Amino acid sequence: MMESVSLAVAERIPVDEREAASIQIFLEQFARLEHPFDEEADAVHVTGSAIVIGRRGVVLHLHKRLGIWLQPGGHIDRGETPWQAALREVREETGLVVRHPAQGPLLVHVDVHPGPRGHTHLDLRYLLEADDEEPSPPPGESQEVRWFSWDEAIAVADSGLVGALRALRPS
Repeated sequence: MMESVSLAVAERIPVDEREAASIQIFLEQFARLEHPFDEEADAVHVTGSAIVIGRRGVVLHLHKRLGIWLQPGGHIDRGETPWQAALREVREETGLVVRHPAQGPLLVHVDVHPGPRGHTHLDLRYLLEADDEEPSPPPGESQEVRWFSWDEAIAVADSGLVGALRALRPS
């Protein structure tokens, strides 16, 4: 799995300068990590998240600790791939039933950013599809989860996500 992740990141055509820098950092850090998917093994580790799209637009949630609108995602559980983690995290954080596109997991963005407790997240963002249902996050998760039109999502999203949203927005 490590080789396929590294190759997918290396083959990404960045959507902006931030992603270009993130790809470079990701590849450097990923190569040095013995257990890149284990959040306990190193302060720098891979996370999996998802840009959830559907006929209604894009799903974002207001991160309960950071107070910013982001895509759902998080840490990778033992034995899980980043794209499996993205599916699980979306279900846990939004209550939505989501799926990868018909052609399989599609890496659509890479972002390196600070995480809590002095960690650095090497975030792999996958495209996931959802039907038109309303998000229904369980107790304990941010209750601020909703569909946004593409323009609304671009206007409110964290700056590290905006480039990906612009690149994915239907023309």
